[in-house]
Amino acid sequence: MFFRGLFEHTIDAKGRTSVPARFREVLTGNYGDRLVVTTAFDRCLHVMPLKNWEALEARLGQRSSMEPGVKQIYRTYVANATEADVDKLGRILLPPNLRAWAELTKDVVWVGQIKQMELWSKAGWEKASADALSVDHEQDIARVFREIGG
Repeated sequence: MFFRGLFEHTIDAKGRTSVPARFREVLTGNYGDRLVVTTAFDRCLHVMPLKNWEALEARLGQRSSMEPGVKQIYRTYVANATEADVDKLGRILLPPNLRAWAELTKDVVWVGQIKQMELWSKAGWEKASADALSVDHEQDIARVFREIGG
């Protein structure tokens, strides 16, 4: 099972947001309730099952930390990663630094990304999704679909 779809939610005053029910089903059936949340380069948050995060860490650990790209991943992606448990009400607590990075205040959008999820501010998602559908990205999208036979 994969994470797919788009779900609008809110963040409460304590920084908690509900994981969409559909995503919780995928988690419960395949991964458990432990997540890792970290910054993404697009001013959103990446949210993934702990199991997937650990696999990513293992692959990164095989690379030299002296490589400039690896060093930057450690300093941004890994350094900001935090574990989050889904509570009995289906919510996770987002730390202030991650909320600030993604400009999450009230209205948020959860976006399925097959093996992980993204968490966007509503305004950020509207801009990013409009940009993704622009003519500038048509050739990139078409190339990927050709490569995967879609």
